[in-house]
Parts: sequence; C-alpha cells; structure tokens
Amino acid sequence: MTEEMLAHPWFGTWLAALIAVPLALLIHRIGGLVLMRVTRPTPALHAMVVNCKAVARLVLPLIALLLVFQAAPEDLRFIGSVRHFNGLLLIAATTWLAVKAISGFADGVLAQHPYDVEDNLHARRVLTQTRVLARTAMSMVLVAGGAMMLMTFPGARQVGASLLASAGVIGIVAGLAAKPVFSNLIAGLQIALAQPIRIDDVLVVEGEWGRVEEITGTFVVLKIWDDRRLILPLTYFIEKPFQNWTRHSSQLLGAVFVYADYGMPMAPLREEVERIVKAAPEWDRRFFNLQVTDATERTMQLRVLCTAATSGLAFDLRCKVREGLIDFMQREYPQFLPRMRIESDGMQEKQLGQGAQAAHAEYPTGQLAQEGVPPR
Repeated sequence: MTEEMLAHPWFGTWLAALIAVPLALLIHRIGGLVLMRVTRPTPALHAMVVNCKAVARLVLPLIALLLVFQAAPEDLRFIGSVRHFNGLLLIAATTWLAVKAISGFADGVLAQHPYDVEDNLHARRVLTQTRVLARTAMSMVLVAGGAMMLMTFPGARQVGASLLASAGVIGIVAGLAAKPVFSNLIAGLQIALAQPIRIDDVLVVEGEWGRVEEITGTFVVLKIWDDRRLILPLTYFIEKPFQNWTRHSSQLLGAVFVYADYGMPMAPLREEVERIVKAAPEWDRRFFNLQVTDATERTMQLRVLCTAATSGLAFDLRCKVREGLIDFMQREYPQFLPRMRIESDGMQEKQLGQGAQAAHAEYPTGQLAQEGVPPR
C-alpha cells in the first residue's frame, strides 16, 4: 500500500501541497501580528488590516497551492483542470480581499471623523466622499474580478473576440442600455468630489424638506421630516436645481412673519421679541431683530429674524417666537390684531336714512306684505 502511494504520480504534488498550506498559514499568522503592530499608529491602515485578516487566511494558502501546481509536471493527469480551478478560487479570493481592504480603509477614515457632533460639516464632507468613492472602487473591483475569471475560459475569450469583430450594432445597443449605469457612476464621482450634497445635509427637493440619509452608487435616500423616504437618482442632483440649507454651514437664519393692525406700537413688540429669543435655548446668541417689512391696505407685516445652530433648532425657535408673539398680542393688545373694518361717514348714513323713509312712505307696510316684500 505504501509503495503504491509512493509510486502514485500525484504523491509528490500532494506532499508539497500539505507542506505549503501550513507554511502559508504560519506566514499569515506571523505577518498578521507584525502588520497589526506596525499599523497601529495609523487608524485607517490598522482598520484595513483587521478587516482583511480573515480573507487573507484563504488567499495565502491558495497562492501556495498555485505555486505547487505550477511546479507540477505537465504530463500529470488533470493538472490543467486543477490549475484552472485553483486560479478561479484565487481570483475570487483576491477580489474579496480587495473589497474588504477598501471597506476597512473607509471604516478607518470614518472612525477618525465622527459626524454625530454639533459642528459636523467637515465630518459630513469626509463621510460623503469616503462612502461614495469606496462603493465606486468596490464596484470596479468586482467587475474586474468577474472579467478576469471569465477570461480564464478559452470559450469566453473566443466569444469576446467574435463580439469585438461584429461590435457595430451590438456596441450601440449596449451603450444605450448601459447609459443609466455610467451616468449614475459619473454622477456619483461628481458628488463625491464636488459635493453638492453630503450625508446629513438638509435639502428641499421637489417641495419636500428632509435630510440626506444615504448616498448609494445609484440613488440618494432623503429622509423627510415626517419619516417618509424620497428616493432620487444620483443624476437628479447634477441635472436639476434644489435647495441645500447646510452647504457651507449648519447654522441658519430663521424668519417669522406676523401680521398686525396699524395701531400696534412697535416698542413693546421689540421688547417681547428680545425676551422670547434670549430665553429660548435654541438661539445660538448670534443675531435677532424685528422689522416692518411690508404694509398692505389692511395690515402691516412684521418680520422677526433669529439664528440657530442647525435647521432643526431654527424651526423650533421660529415656532416658539411665533407662538410667543401671538400670545403677547392676544393678552396685551387684542385690539390691534388683524381685523377687517367697514366704516362710513355721517353724510352717507343720513342719505341712507332718507332713502328708507321715502320707501316707507311710498309703500305702506300692508301693501309691502301683499306684494311679497317682508315688512321692516
């Protein structure tokens, strides 16, 4: 039995494989410890090494087996199929390793820039760039890995050559079909580099107010204030206008409009606005004022401006100022709330009275009732 095993053509190859695989695992163990220690001062690289550690345990033995099978005799039975299968596994594992490396590096960068803080403009910029570029890079790696696996098949290479030889109409059709994909890919790169929007930006899109919750490789998820989700393609933010309330800063200037009668004195209102704003925790201590911004034939328009650190605080502050002013006017100056007046001078009233008397003289009460006109 032993002599037959020793005489088997595959004995030397399998023996070399049994030695190579544990040796590759030992290298993985030692190399992993060294890399973990070396990259510890650099959080991004350290996170990448941690993320790749498990996949590298598969890649290194496959590389060792590839070297063993390449060194095997060419006349060994099934050696071609074994090499091909090992190559496919190695390409798949390497692609997986590259994806994990990109993902780990992105996680390390994001860990250095937490965006759940008050002044998170720079962190949101880094978050958006990192996520979009990382997803684009991972998509390209997956496509490249799949293409390399297909190229290992001779039939696939022949089909590719045939398609290239007759690529006139097919190329046009494929180009039209792939246009949305490439448009979103290019739009994603533009958004990552130019950053018209970022994660957690406050936008007004299609008449809806919300925050950017997620940016994927093909669409943007906008979380609307009432917890609905508005899904928009990436190309929308390149081709169409929209409002970004946090483009350069999360600080906002809120406006409150109140209408009052012309008789309303302004000094008490300004004192009340100052009291309300300074007592509100939402105010960021930057600016506030009260001005008459318009006058109609019936009322005057009062505008209160006040600042807040974020759009959410600005909305709450506006509501608080509006409620406080209305309550103050109802309590102290109810006579100057907006109202519609109908006034007439004494001459008009005299003329109206004379007309009524003439009608009564011409038509007595009984006659009016008989003719269907109700008596006065």
